[in-house]
Amino acid sequence: MSDKPLRVLLIDDEAGFTEVLAKRLRRRGLEVLVALSGAEAVRTLHENACDAAVCDLKMVDMDGIEVLKIFKKMVPSMPVIMLTGHGSEEAAKDGLDAGAADYLLKPCDLDELLAKITDAVDRSRRQTPSAADPS
Repeated sequence: MSDKPLRVLLIDDEAGFTEVLAKRLRRRGLEVLVALSGAEAVRTLHENACDAAVCDLKMVDMDGIEVLKIFKKMVPSMPVIMLTGHGSEEAAKDGLDAGAADYLLKPCDLDELLAKITDAVDRSRRQTPSAADPS
């Protein structure tokens, strides 16, 4: 396994929530890129390699399922974890059907999110070893 920190793309149109979560993930050693819309997320992933993405389900410009489907075409092996508010668990399960690695309800426990990110990246790397640490 690589010693490089995991690079995670965090996508949510709630700027305050995203800023706090990104800061907390960085304190835990992750490299975090932030996108405040689905379109910005697609641009960011086009310009940067990421180990995983954490994507809000409901956003103004496009929903998380749409972002997930685009990401799966761009980087099929990259795990995407969906975040959703209470009451939309069914939609989150739709995300799993569309290829999401997992989902969490907001507000999420940071340790649980970190565990899901790490597990999803480990599973992805075992399935696609050449993508684990290109050199």
